[in-house]
Amino acid sequence: MEKEYKIKIGKIIFQAAKIAVGSCGAISIAMVLNLEYATTAGIITLLSIVPTKWDTLKLSMYRIITFLLSVIVAWTFFQHMNSEWLAYGLFIFLLVVFSEWAGLKATISVNAVTGTHFLVTHDFSLEFILNEFFLVLIGIGFAAVLNLFHYNNAQQRSIVEDMRYVEKKLQKIMEELEKYLRNIPMDENVWDDIVALEKKLEHHVEAAYEYQNNTFQSHPGYYIDYFEMRTKQCNVLHNLHYEMKKIRYIPKEAEIIADYISYLRPYVTEKNEPGPQIERLHELFDEIHDYELPKTIEEFESRAKLYHILMDLEEFLIFNRRFVEGLDERQRRIYWEE
Repeated sequence: MEKEYKIKIGKIIFQAAKIAVGSCGAISIAMVLNLEYATTAGIITLLSIVPTKWDTLKLSMYRIITFLLSVIVAWTFFQHMNSEWLAYGLFIFLLVVFSEWAGLKATISVNAVTGTHFLVTHDFSLEFILNEFFLVLIGIGFAAVLNLFHYNNAQQRSIVEDMRYVEKKLQKIMEELEKYLRNIPMDENVWDDIVALEKKLEHHVEAAYEYQNNTFQSHPGYYIDYFEMRTKQCNVLHNLHYEMKKIRYIPKEAEIIADYISYLRPYVTEKNEPGPQIERLHELFDEIHDYELPKTIEEFESRAKLYHILMDLEEFLIFNRRFVEGLDERQRRIYWEE
């Protein structure tokens, strides 16, 4: 929690610094160019610096496109209606409807401010339109440049640390499940550990997406795929724990499944190719199939649950196999051959 708190504080401070520097810089440039409403450039920078590089670039492009539309709409209403408040209301109405329809809601605020300038001046000369355009250009320009600076290396190191943490937690949870099959009491906190890990994995997936959107390289989706794979595996262990708690009688076959989980635990690592573990699991299926048939209903129910556990373990490994098979040559070279 302390690490996550420090990362969160670091992000806030870094983002605040970029916004402050960008806003000051944009206003100063607008003033040097003697643009009217120069402070608007700083506001545009503030509204255009978003957490990721790609989002900033996309938002900047959308601001330029919708600026042209807002000028046309403003001219239509402000030049042909006597009531200024009604004209501005209609301007905002159309602006919001279009932006919501086109999925460009983030552009509304800047265009609304630009609209007030046209409303006050009623100046639609080329000179004033260019004045407003340059304010937008300066604002988004500073935002785009400043968002090129990002703590990608530190973020990547944090992601790799998170990967190691998740692997250790999964191994620990599997150890507790193994104990239960050996009739050794499980840690009372194992359920809480599973739920806590599921929540952490949600955070890790979000961090992986943020990292991907802050780099112009094409391969960082690797981390997203990795954490999504671990999320699915954690869900499998969640189900396994639930199934095991319903077993009232632990049959002797449970011992060899516990042995298999013990064998499997060390392979819960980033660069594991699960082919051998899947093959050994199939051998275990065959071995249990050849066992003497259950004699009581209770034994039958317990045997059925053990089969269900084996199928869950197979699903656990299949998620790993799909992740490995989804890697392209470049990802293998970058992440697996370091």
